[in-house]
Amino acid sequence: MKVSVDQDKCIGSGQCVMLAPDVFDQRDEDGIVVLRDANPPSDLDDDVSEAAHVCPGLAIEVED
Repeated sequence: MKVSVDQDKCIGSGQCVMLAPDVFDQRDEDGIVVLRDANPPSDLDDDVSEAAHVCPGLAIEVED
């Protein structure tokens, strides 16, 4: 799985960080998503997919 984020689309809701904190973080100054791991281990696939699905800004893209 390959993960990418579009910081311009991110609205800083933090849903991704709550679902997959090993993969996503947020900038302290404005809450915008920061990608911690673009190629997370397969045991995080479900969490990362869910984070992409619930992202209100559609800022997360996942490729298998």
